[in-house]
Amino acid sequence: MVTGDAAVLDRRALNRALLARQLLLERTSMPAAGVVGHLAGMQAQAPNPPYIGLWTRIDGFRIEDLAGLVREREVVRIALMRGTIHLVTADDCLALRPVLDGSLRQGLKGTFGRKLEGLDLAKVAAEGRALVEGEPLTLGGIGTALAERWPDRDPFALANVVRTLVPLVQVPPRGLWGESGQAVHTSAESWLGRPLADSTSPDAMVERYLAAFGPASVKDVQAWSGMTRLDESVQRLGSRVRRFRDENGVELFDLADAPRPDADTPVPVRFLPDFDNILLSHADRSRIITEEQRKLVFTRNGLIKPTFLVDGFVRGMWRIEQRRKAATLVLEPFGPLSGKDHDALVEEGNALLAFAAASATARDIRVV
Repeated sequence: MVTGDAAVLDRRALNRALLARQLLLERTSMPAAGVVGHLAGMQAQAPNPPYIGLWTRIDGFRIEDLAGLVREREVVRIALMRGTIHLVTADDCLALRPVLDGSLRQGLKGTFGRKLEGLDLAKVAAEGRALVEGEPLTLGGIGTALAERWPDRDPFALANVVRTLVPLVQVPPRGLWGESGQAVHTSAESWLGRPLADSTSPDAMVERYLAAFGPASVKDVQAWSGMTRLDESVQRLGSRVRRFRDENGVELFDLADAPRPDADTPVPVRFLPDFDNILLSHADRSRIITEEQRKLVFTRNGLIKPTFLVDGFVRGMWRIEQRRKAATLVLEPFGPLSGKDHDALVEEGNALLAFAAASATARDIRVV
């Protein structure tokens, strides 16, 4: 809780600040690598969502703008925040992975602890590193190979030891638009030709988080990162941060020079991809989505559906249905849309179809 005269930021003020940091108030001319870095990575369980996420943020974005970065090893896909796959710049891969190492190990222990009792994890990791640096492998392939050395152990648990103790990146064609198939892995050091950073301090990461997602509470930073006990890191930012509070009195921190637009700043409609981090990176997500809406968007099997924003807040879900050469954008609003909002969604939806279903000879939009 905050005491004293810290300014109060209501839900709309927090919404506008978040949209400004997320480059959703207006599209940017920043190159794709710069945007991925500014966002401190993009959640990327599937190959295509980051392309949609960049299209909705970058003026004139093309598929090749990201695909080229993947092929040239300027961005990589690796398990980082919350133990989930993120698309990050090569520099962030090497810098963030050591910071998150402890939380990733805790996740391994929590999930596979009993199956790993008595096992020399360092030996498993060393064996796994040698395997993937010799030939990129799927997690299943890693587990099968290691089970020959440790036949009494669960192959999936063995593979996850390697995934946790060795920074595994997914190599192309994984990460290229429209490509399917299982992910194959090698070590970040082998793929990038550089070692991991030495520092394990979370301070720089916390500052990066505030730049992309602030204003935020300590719990918000921890929800995004998957780490705990980040209070001291926030406090060490010192004069670089300002303190606020939300309508419930929760203490919020933000970079002193970060944009905090007026709560009534107009916002264009925006289409967000599956798993967009804007919906995943706060303990209190009310600045962009209600709890009732969250239950519709977040499925029980861990999927986060694509959504659209109206006036800066989640107002529905979308999907593209393709049959032969026809593509239909299906909009599922959570409530009635005004004529103005409907027209804006159709206009932006047509642009989305032109990008995501460029090969379709017939395109349509349907509201259900």
